Amino acid sequence: MAGHRINRISEDIKRELSAIFRTLKDPRISSMITVLRVDVTNDLSYATVHVSTIEGEEKTKESVKGLKSAQGYIRHELGAALKLRHVPELRFIADNSIAYSAEINQILKGLHLEASEENADSDTESDE
Repeated sequence: MAGHRINRISEDIKRELSAIFRTLKDPRISSMITVLRVDVTNDLSYATVHVSTIEGEEKTKESVKGLKSAQGYIRHELGAALKLRHVPELRFIADNSIAYSAEINQILKGLHLEASEENADSDTESDE
């Protein structure tokens, strides 16, 4: 039963953080920042927030620095939005899984194009 509550709170925090991030004015924080997942401890004292940007790993790390400096404001806004008695302390972690998956996708597209070209070459040779 408690696991369901933790999962629900994690999803609520993820949704509200996405909305709060859009209101932040810090130039270090990317406008293309994405909250990938939120892990909340069982006692609701800490929430680890995994964030990523499309712009790359360096921009993600810079955004995390901006988020850490705005942590007090973010936590206050999160508490007002969720009406929790105790708002977890936020820990922001840069996660490059979006960039990694985009890189893998490009590799797979390249392999697909090579296979298509080989098939086209073999078709033209068999026609001769």
